[in-house]
Amino acid sequence: MGGILIVGAGLAGLTVAETLRAEGYAGPVTLLGAEPHAPYQRPPLSKGFLLGETAEAQLMMRTAEAMEKKGIGLKVPAGTHSAGAGVTAIDRGAKQVTLADGSTLAYDGLALCTGARLRPLPLAGADADGVFGLRSLDDAKAIKAALETAQNVVIIGGGFIGLEVAAVARKKGKQVTVLEAAERLMARVVPPHLSQFYLDLHRGQGVEVVLAATVAELIGAAGRIAAVRTGDGREFPADLVLVGIGVIANAELAQAAGLDVAGGIVVDACSRTADPAIVAAGDCSVRRLDDGGLRRLESVQNAMEQAKSAAVALLGRERPFTATPWFWSDQYDVKLQMAGLTAGFDTVVTRGAAKVDTTTRKFSWYYFRAGRLIAIDSLNQSPDHLTGRKLLDKGISPTPAQAAESSFDLAALLA
Repeated sequence: MGGILIVGAGLAGLTVAETLRAEGYAGPVTLLGAEPHAPYQRPPLSKGFLLGETAEAQLMMRTAEAMEKKGIGLKVPAGTHSAGAGVTAIDRGAKQVTLADGSTLAYDGLALCTGARLRPLPLAGADADGVFGLRSLDDAKAIKAALETAQNVVIIGGGFIGLEVAAVARKKGKQVTVLEAAERLMARVVPPHLSQFYLDLHRGQGVEVVLAATVAELIGAAGRIAAVRTGDGREFPADLVLVGIGVIANAELAQAAGLDVAGGIVVDACSRTADPAIVAAGDCSVRRLDDGGLRRLESVQNAMEQAKSAAVALLGRERPFTATPWFWSDQYDVKLQMAGLTAGFDTVVTRGAAKVDTTTRKFSWYYFRAGRLIAIDSLNQSPDHLTGRKLLDKGISPTPAQAAESSFDLAALLA
């Protein structure tokens, strides 16, 4: 067959395919999906889709007709448990992949956009009815159905996904408990003051949040979840449990093929692996930085921008991904938009509010290191977020005093 094969039919895979066409590539392009769905959006799964505000049809990024018009092939399993499109091995010497049904496909270029899978909870009872993870459309559909009759919802893990689902469950009138192993919420991705804001926000909505919680046992009855017991002996009634304790990059395929893997498929700024015919993008990848360190980001933007770099690399050109990282989360009526990375900040100032608490939900925090702007967290302040991203992309920094003064026009600095 030849041409370019893309393993993974999510956002990153679709973006590789469409970028190849936009850049003038005329050879065969085929997406090999592991799920029986056309490419769809994942972010709404824990938000609008669970609430019933986003229909399944609205999740779909491209119709089969639209991809066919662009000359993009799509191979997916016929059903949830069907073999066929999933790739089981890569033969780099022969430049071919083996599919789950035993067939093989040749490639000139190969893009690995295999995503990530849920980190399992290593406890007995984790496979009981009523215990869910949320990664795929099928996961979301099952949770949405279970929420209709559930009364007591326990969330294991206080990260973005767990808290977004907690907010949905509270909006639906459920009793909600969040059990977080760390000393604060979202500890891996946000600074302490933002963790405290969301702790106050959820508790103010009636969610019971337990920090430094060790989950000791999932208690079932007749094969169905009934309660979650913590290490201190407390039991929390549950007829629906969501396990949200992180993900694991799907890098085993690459590792078995002899590619460099370190918590993900290692790529450079142009999404290239050590094999010139193979690139990787999205949640399955980890980027080698100029200082030799590694960075793995899980975001829509990262998937899209890495995929664009990957497509161009397969065409023998370079387009490094240099844009400022950005992320977002919707919980209740608060939209958090994050630009840049806060690690290592030494100064933070608030813009848009004299007092910061859960009654004040429209402001931004600006983070500085050695006097330079490195990141912005905005709550219900999209203009701040958009301006901040442009400032960070251009390497333009206001002073902390300018950032803190709401009347100062930060956008003017871009001129």
